[in-house]
Amino acid sequence: MDDPTEILLCSDLDRTILPNGEAPESPGAREVLRRIARRAQIRLVYVSGRNRKLIQDAIENYRLPLPDFAIGDVGTTIYDLDKGSWNKWSAWNDEISKDWPEGGHDELAGMLSDMAQLRPQESEKQNRFKLSYYTDADADQQVLVQEIRQRLKSRGVRPSVIWSVDEQRDVGLIDVLPERANKVHAVRFLAKSQGISKNRVVYAGDSGNDLAVMVSDIQSILVRNAAETVRREARESVEKSGLEETLYEAKGGFLGMNGNYTAGVLEGLAHFLPVTREWIEKALVGSKSVVPSVPR
Repeated sequence: MDDPTEILLCSDLDRTILPNGEAPESPGAREVLRRIARRAQIRLVYVSGRNRKLIQDAIENYRLPLPDFAIGDVGTTIYDLDKGSWNKWSAWNDEISKDWPEGGHDELAGMLSDMAQLRPQESEKQNRFKLSYYTDADADQQVLVQEIRQRLKSRGVRPSVIWSVDEQRDVGLIDVLPERANKVHAVRFLAKSQGISKNRVVYAGDSGNDLAVMVSDIQSILVRNAAETVRREARESVEKSGLEETLYEAKGGFLGMNGNYTAGVLEGLAHFLPVTREWIEKALVGSKSVVPSVPR
């Protein structure tokens, strides 16, 4: 019998649901996700560093199911997709603005303008609550992040500084956000607003900007194609905090799929919430496009 209780399935996009990395995708895995996302119990949430337009582009280009919510711009925006209309949550703006100066983006950018290691990203990748920079992929992550934090804290700002690497372009990425404007807090805020308990929330990701969620008490999935450095850091962190059971690393082999990208999301979802395995199996049977693939 189906469990009628709602599930909040939250997932990063690039190289998690989207097969835009070097690893092979399991054919038909995205079709299975589309099918199970139609179930009334599933509340689907995309959590991404992308802005609204780029999230919409991904949905169209990769034929993804329309989500119920989208957390964009590395956690600085939340959209409620009521009947397909993208409605930005003002309540979330109120929540994160407590850590941000009145001058917003421009005031903070001025505080960091003399740091030669930082190269501002394109204007469409910035917003009131998000400063985004490029840096060298081999830059000293800890030193650079610490300097940014100290500069801003000395000016009374409470920042969250997130480091990740765009492996395809071989460039470092730094996002400076209000302390509360992170993926962990956004997922918790959303779950609480929807009345969904913690044991019914599952998050999937692959990269450094997902680590804060991965090492929290939120049930999290590392897809099989995640970088080994991210995998190692996540393991070490949950071991230190005793949260090993909240992190699942997709291995492949689940229902003939390889564990990469969406296949890993489905594998982890079934691990944390076994009731969904039956839904996934039915979706596999109903999708002629699904071809089992061997893990590699």
